[in-house]
Amino acid sequence: MNEKKTYKDPLILQRADPWIYRHTDGFYYFTASVPEYDGIEIRKAENINALRDAKPHMVWRKHGEGPQSHLIWAPEIHHIDGKWYVYYAAGASCNVLDHRMFVIENDAEDPTTGVWLEKGQIRTNWDSFALDATTFLHGRTRQRYLVWAQQESGIEGNSNLYIAKMKNPWTIEGEQVMLTKPELPWETIGFLVNEGPAVLEKNGKIYLTYSASATDHNYCMGLLTAEADCDPLDSRAWKKSQEPVFETSKENSQYGPGHSCFTVVEEGDEDLLVYHARSYREIEGDPLYDPNRHTRVQRIRFGEDGRMLLGKPGSGN
Repeated sequence: MNEKKTYKDPLILQRADPWIYRHTDGFYYFTASVPEYDGIEIRKAENINALRDAKPHMVWRKHGEGPQSHLIWAPEIHHIDGKWYVYYAAGASCNVLDHRMFVIENDAEDPTTGVWLEKGQIRTNWDSFALDATTFLHGRTRQRYLVWAQQESGIEGNSNLYIAKMKNPWTIEGEQVMLTKPELPWETIGFLVNEGPAVLEKNGKIYLTYSASATDHNYCMGLLTAEADCDPLDSRAWKKSQEPVFETSKENSQYGPGHSCFTVVEEGDEDLLVYHARSYREIEGDPLYDPNRHTRVQRIRFGEDGRMLLGKPGSGN
C-alpha cells in the first residue's frame, strides 16, 4: 500500500483566508487575501504542494476610489455553469465596517487567463457591513445558496451568518435567514464575530464551518451540521457545536486557526481542511495587519456517526 502524501506545513506563507478549488481539469486553483489587501491573485498547479511555488496571477486590482478601493479581503473562487466566479469583500475606506460583498466573472477555461468582468455588489436584504460570501449547490434540490457574514441592527456584535437562495451567481432572492450569531464564550473574545463560512456536503450531512472571535490567538472555528435532505433555509435544521471544533494548538505552534475551506487530496478519496494560522502568539499592533497568517492543509476524519473530526491544527496530514 502506498504511503499517504504529506503536505507542506505551512503550505503557502503570508496568505490568509485561503481558498483551494479543485476543478474537473485536474488542476488546483488557489486564492487568498494578499498582505497588501490590494487585489485578487490566483495560482494554478497540478498538485497541492506545487501551489507554494506556482506563479501568482494578479487578476483584479482595487479601484482608485469608491466602494472597492480599500482592504480587499477573503476572495474565493468557484466554477458555476461553465464560468468562473470570485467572491470577495471590499471597502470604501479603511473603516472595516464599510465592507460589502462583490463578484467578478470570467468565461475562460483557465481563470488565470481571460478577462474578469465585474458583476457588482451582492445586495442583501439590508445594507450593512458584509463579507465572506460563499456558495454551495444543495445536493438534493440542486438549488444554489449563498452563505455570508453580516451585521444586523439590533443584534450586538460585528457579524452573524446568513443564508439565502441564489437567482444567479451574483444575486440572492427571497428570504434571508440567520443561521448563527456569536453568543458562546469562545465566539465573543475581543469581538463578537461569526464569519468565514465554508460548506461540505458528505455522508448524508451538510457541514458548515465558520470562524469566531478576534483574529489573534483567540480565533477559532465552530461547526453547524444539518441533514442533507433538510431545507437549508430552516434554521432549526442546523445544529451548532457548543465548543470550538478547531482552536489554537500551543504544542504544535499554531495560533488562531480559522477561515477555512474544503478541498480533496490528489486521488480524490479524502477531504482536506484548508485554513490559516500563525506560528506565534504575540502580535505587535493590529492583528489584521500582521502578515503571517499562513495557509495550511490537513486531512479531515469522520466518526462512525458521521461527525466531522478536525483534530488539532498541525496534527499531521
